[in-house]
Amino acid sequence: MADTELMSIPGQIDPVPVARDITPRADGRIDLLGLPKSQIRDIFAEAGLDARQAKLRAKQVFHWIYHRGVTDFEAMTELSKTMRPWMTERFVIGRPEIVEAQHSSDGTRKWLLRTADGHEFEMVFIPDADRGTLCVSSQVGCTLNCRFCHTGTMKLVRNLTPGEIVGQVMLARDALGEWPKGSMAGLDDAEDAGHYTADGRLLTNIVMMGMGEPLYNFDNVKGALQLVMDGEGLALSKRRITLSTSGVVPMMDRCGQEIGVNLAVSLHAVTKEIRDEIVPINKKYGIEELLQACADYPGASNARRITFEYVMLKDKNDTDEHAHELVRLLKQYKLPAKVNLIPFNPWPGANYECSTPDRIRSFSNIVFEGGISAPVRTPRGRDIDAACGQLKTSAEKKSRAQRDREASEAAASAE
Repeated sequence: MADTELMSIPGQIDPVPVARDITPRADGRIDLLGLPKSQIRDIFAEAGLDARQAKLRAKQVFHWIYHRGVTDFEAMTELSKTMRPWMTERFVIGRPEIVEAQHSSDGTRKWLLRTADGHEFEMVFIPDADRGTLCVSSQVGCTLNCRFCHTGTMKLVRNLTPGEIVGQVMLARDALGEWPKGSMAGLDDAEDAGHYTADGRLLTNIVMMGMGEPLYNFDNVKGALQLVMDGEGLALSKRRITLSTSGVVPMMDRCGQEIGVNLAVSLHAVTKEIRDEIVPINKKYGIEELLQACADYPGASNARRITFEYVMLKDKNDTDEHAHELVRLLKQYKLPAKVNLIPFNPWPGANYECSTPDRIRSFSNIVFEGGISAPVRTPRGRDIDAACGQLKTSAEKKSRAQRDREASEAAASAE
């Protein structure tokens, strides 16, 4: 697999580091997580299996990875007893390393994760009465520098691989107990069908709204989401997946054509002056160009509305005039839209304050009266910095030595 290299991406002035599709491991084994069935087949063939065996084993292993959540080849009872150690010697089915796991008082869960080559990123699970949503990261860091976003203060390190992206979904299903009970016991599909256990909230939805800009890592995000949507993989409907972009206009049509998931757009302002300040990509792709790309997004309809994210910043973008202009713009482009109003989630060093509840309520009412849904999102996970715009790895808040010491002390106290 090629080393990390620099690549120019539409909408970015400077090249950014692009991750390999597989991160090399120190032990030389290949991590199969995140690879499509066809690539697993080719890798098995390169390792010495004949074409028929490679195809059969790829199908079996793919099933065990994504349908049953198995990470140990010894548990794959369809493989012969001689094949299992052969697999174990050459391959691995990984998960991101959990550095730290936090639980919010409102049930939100956040994980600080580490890649095989030592980079850290975060993911968040948000439980609700009717759904459980996993907020997935696509990059280590971010390059967009949105002024209200804590993640935007991090430097971009590299893109996450397909395995590191889908690995977040797999890890969440591990934590929620959402694999068939018989997965480690070799039960067939008829025996374990429907026998799932969870800690009270099931993972039903995925939002690509974690660290990074997904459309700046398009190929790897596409590969990961295809595995999530694969009927023989995790089999999650594309209607339950939302990809959020800050407005990488040249990639939006490809997203609709090649991935086909729901689209969310970080709008946050209705004038050039304000959006240039708080969402700098607006200087490259302005509001009008962005809204036209939304109007042209494949599959957008009243049944599949585009979601516009709008963070409420006191005395910045929250006046009644801004609300009326928002309605005007969305109607001008005839957009099937929903606006999520997000109370600003504060973080140390932020230059903004959250709009008052009365101001947010007035803004929402104006947009609703204009015929556009504008619910106010309830902040979740604020006490563990898991709310929208707050993701920033603890590597920049707490030293690794401090975390390791805390983990050692916790383990000792548990004994």
